[in-house]
Amino acid sequence: MIINLEFDTPLPAIEALCDRLSFMGFTTQLYHHDEQPIIMVLQGIDATIDQSAFSDLPYVKSVSFSNEKYKLVGRHLHSQPTKIKIGGHQIGGGPFVAMAGPCTIESEDQIHTIARLVASKGATILRGGAFKPRTSPYDFQGLGEPGLRFMRDAARANGMLSISEVMQTEEVDLLTEYVDILQVGARNMQNYSLLKRLGSCGKPVFLKRGLSATYHEFLSAAEYLLAHGNPEVILCERGVRTFETLSRNTLDIGAVPFLRELTHLPIVIDPSHACGRRTVVPALSYAAAAVQADGIMVEVHTDPDRSVSDAAQAITPETFEILMKKCNAIHEVMNAI
Repeated sequence: MIINLEFDTPLPAIEALCDRLSFMGFTTQLYHHDEQPIIMVLQGIDATIDQSAFSDLPYVKSVSFSNEKYKLVGRHLHSQPTKIKIGGHQIGGGPFVAMAGPCTIESEDQIHTIARLVASKGATILRGGAFKPRTSPYDFQGLGEPGLRFMRDAARANGMLSISEVMQTEEVDLLTEYVDILQVGARNMQNYSLLKRLGSCGKPVFLKRGLSATYHEFLSAAEYLLAHGNPEVILCERGVRTFETLSRNTLDIGAVPFLRELTHLPIVIDPSHACGRRTVVPALSYAAAAVQADGIMVEVHTDPDRSVSDAAQAITPETFEILMKKCNAIHEVMNAI
């Protein structure tokens, strides 16, 4: 249910109304659409509810019931794209954003060196894994908290934001202490306990599409985050599992324009996990810019063949520099059309 309030409704009155609805057993979220305050009633509504009981509440302009599948991530309340602003950086509706760094944080020297190189070549967000969900239990699982500390310091030293994956609810507080953006990996896209917890983490969340997830399932997972209080969600298309065996996954480049029609959230592409081959990463990055994705996440390593994880898909800083020049040029052309 959507409760449209008067434009001049004072904040104390809005808070009092939300408290009253909460006391009545309803779960609500406050939003603004073209400066008009709107209260979304997310839970507690059923067919027996009398709409007039809400219409008579103070400052209520109108009440309507929404049949939208995506009450919060959909475009019906957000005609303009969401812009997520963090410490002077913006994701969505602006410059082409590059999240770059190693798959795994291997050492303090390694992450500082890579951060310095990718920042000088156009990356504004440093990526790196401290807790690695590996297919084999015998593969390197990450440095844990020391790795997070190394990445935080490397990002700050180079004027970058940082992003790392959170794998379970118990890690949320630790990750929020060290990184600017918390990543939900493809295997955890439908980990609803984790999504609910991240709804109140106070940091933007980078949500990767599941290996076999439909658009509906992907957006429904994002809806969990917003419904539990976190409006700062970034979607990531990272390839889906198909019958093809030559590539690691199959990049669904059409996901960007399809999702654009359905949601206001920023959309980023991860070409590294989509293909699993460093020779193909640049081409998929250019495609991301061409379909007007908001940015890319790529794995960069100073010596890719010696990377302790996902060595085959990591590119060199030199390749990343060329890649960024072309992506920015394509992005500029597409915005000018």
